[in-house]
Amino acid sequence: MPVFNGIETPADGRAIRVDAGRLIVPDNPVIPFIEGDGTGRDIWKASQRVFDAAVEKAYGAERRIVWYEIFAGEKAHNRFNEWLPKGTLDAIRHFVVAIKGPLTTPVGGGIRSLNVTLRQVLNLYACVRPVRYFHGVPCPVKKPEKLDVVIFRENTEDVYAGIEFQEGTEKARKLIEFLSEFGYEINRDSGVGVKPISITGTKNLVRRAIRYAIGHNRKVVTLVHKGNIMKFTEGAFRDWGYQLAREEFRDRIVTEEELQKDHGGKLPEGKILVNDRIADAMFQQVLLRPDEYSVIATPNLNGDYLSDACAAQVGGLGMAPGANIGDNAAVFEATHGTAPKYADLDVINPSSVILSGVMMFEHIGWQEAGDLIINGIVKTIAQKRVTYDLERQMRGATKVKTSEFASAIIENM
Repeated sequence: MPVFNGIETPADGRAIRVDAGRLIVPDNPVIPFIEGDGTGRDIWKASQRVFDAAVEKAYGAERRIVWYEIFAGEKAHNRFNEWLPKGTLDAIRHFVVAIKGPLTTPVGGGIRSLNVTLRQVLNLYACVRPVRYFHGVPCPVKKPEKLDVVIFRENTEDVYAGIEFQEGTEKARKLIEFLSEFGYEINRDSGVGVKPISITGTKNLVRRAIRYAIGHNRKVVTLVHKGNIMKFTEGAFRDWGYQLAREEFRDRIVTEEELQKDHGGKLPEGKILVNDRIADAMFQQVLLRPDEYSVIATPNLNGDYLSDACAAQVGGLGMAPGANIGDNAAVFEATHGTAPKYADLDVINPSSVILSGVMMFEHIGWQEAGDLIINGIVKTIAQKRVTYDLERQMRGATKVKTSEFASAIIENM
């Protein structure tokens, strides 16, 4: 069996494989997990119990997950003196599917973000963030149930690509002088960044978003961009997105222009509408007309803002799952921070990791296990047995610990 970070992999499990773009999943897959920093310790213990219970209830002795711990963040630094060991990246490549809790970003030089590094090194180009409402969760909007979107955020480019130069440095000075030769005058006391958006990155993302819409019977895919200002990056994202839709999905899609011109404004049966919205207008749209949107594809920074804003409408990041998916690997993750002051107190809402696990089960084709978890969460919230973040906003609720919330979900499956 292969060894990663000096730790042997379990002999009683097998690796998931990718064959011609499709996952080949054994009945006993090895799934690497990163516990996470801070409250990640509490959250992971609770989540793992829920995952194992769902698999057992759905499949009995026929299937099970063989867990294998890998390391990143503070635990990796303490153990290996590295924030993100090569063995962790190699293990994810080998086993194809992994799940993680929240990670601390080290302060100072070196890695700017462990999460960003994972995405870029493994080419996990699609950050997938489903945002839906669970009845009974306290929300700031009147009709949160109208929002049910899946956001596909490009994960490897845009300002997150890490190309920037500090004010006052020789590199910043040279770049500013170089740009001035082309007639672009920039204040000499500026920090400078470069924003790359490529045809490859755009088409990979939009292709995955449209495939998701087809596979999940969702009728609208919206390209969100700031192309009215950044014409050759975000405007190009829009243009390349439409190009991909027409080239690869011509028989399945209609554009907004075609909808009005050729179909009288009515979406034909079996078709998907591909449209686009300016980013700032989209923030209004998800508040005022949320039920008109279903799948959103957008560059990295827009997706960062938009996914968190949408999550706030349905109860916050504690209820928001996420996944980072590429062609050869996928990492499912909590979308919130580490909240170290609450670590080891058994109080934090574990729903973000638990719901990310639901996405993981869907990804590997174990839908029955994911459905059981959703049922358990819905019933538990309806019973108002919730962690403190929800209890303090719900009249008549019973406050439970992280571990007790997990037990209630298992009981309610």
